[in-house]
Amino acid sequence: MTKKNIPFFNYPWLFQQDKDQLTKIFQEVSNRGAFIMQDDLSEFESRLSKYTGTRALGVANATDALQLLMKAGGIGADDEVIFCSHTMVATASAIKFTGATPVPVEAGTDHLIDPDSIKKAITSKTKAIMPTQLNGRVADMDQILEISQEYGLQIYEDSAQALGAKYKGKAAGSFGVGGCISFYPAKILGCFGDGGAVLCNDEEIYQKIKLMRDHGRGDDGNVSVWGYNSRLDNLQAAILNYFFNDYEQIVERRRAIARLYHERLSGLSMVTLPPSPDSSSEHFDVYQNYEIEVDKRDELKKYLAENGIGTLIQWGGKAVHEFRDLGFTQSLPYTENLMRSSLMLPLNMTVTDDDVDYICDHVSNFYHV
Repeated sequence: MTKKNIPFFNYPWLFQQDKDQLTKIFQEVSNRGAFIMQDDLSEFESRLSKYTGTRALGVANATDALQLLMKAGGIGADDEVIFCSHTMVATASAIKFTGATPVPVEAGTDHLIDPDSIKKAITSKTKAIMPTQLNGRVADMDQILEISQEYGLQIYEDSAQALGAKYKGKAAGSFGVGGCISFYPAKILGCFGDGGAVLCNDEEIYQKIKLMRDHGRGDDGNVSVWGYNSRLDNLQAAILNYFFNDYEQIVERRRAIARLYHERLSGLSMVTLPPSPDSSSEHFDVYQNYEIEVDKRDELKKYLAENGIGTLIQWGGKAVHEFRDLGFTQSLPYTENLMRSSLMLPLNMTVTDDDVDYICDHVSNFYHV
């Protein structure tokens, strides 16, 4: 087998794929001097709102989006917010910097928040639940909505990885008070730096965040609330507008790659795969990542690297509650075991069908299948 080089993600390709058009966008925006909160941002927000069925606001990053949402929604000191520990630390830090306490709970077999663990973690101080719609999949929101209604809790979604993902036809970020989207370069819709968006269903909270992202200033220049400096740069918005034109086709290609992985790897007993694109009519997954569980994870990762295949262990192999220096003391054995066995295979727009075959051949070879 001829050795290939398949990086986990090819960052230079983001620009190289269409550098003439992207250079033209940079020149056009720069010649207008349209750098902060201009028409490109307004247009992108309008398109994003229509696509998600919510009100969308561009902000500096997805972590800010979550913090702005919770602050505007009344989360603060003495409150507790339950989240799944199988997530990036940013989920918890957004909670922490509202003044609230982040409470980590277990992941389920789908790698998303476990509803039974939510119930066990509820106390008199619990104010909200924050499911992470991880890897481009939406959690079982029916159960989570039932819990929120039973206990009078708000729902904020960390939907940073889930633009376009749906549960029963409803978009990620649209189930509770609101959600967030990340435009980090490696995301399905990525810009050339940090970027994010707030998705919000509540008009009053939306209007408050619109002020808060820009120092609390209204269109008349009056400052009516304490705010932040958290605006999506207009140049980044113009780039995102351009990439957004092909977003549905990009999602379909990612689903096709996931389907190929499933066809090739589903027979391996040593490998547990994410649900296939055709496994459930209730879920529409966009496959931000293709995260598998495997025996001998570290050895497999090394073997694939020796054969030119880049892989990634999310968040350095630790769930949030395992960062003990942050003050967490919880024991979450299922999530801890998940972090020791999970590995992400390359899934992006540079991956070809032949690449998938090459990767799957080497996974099979490693297990002598």
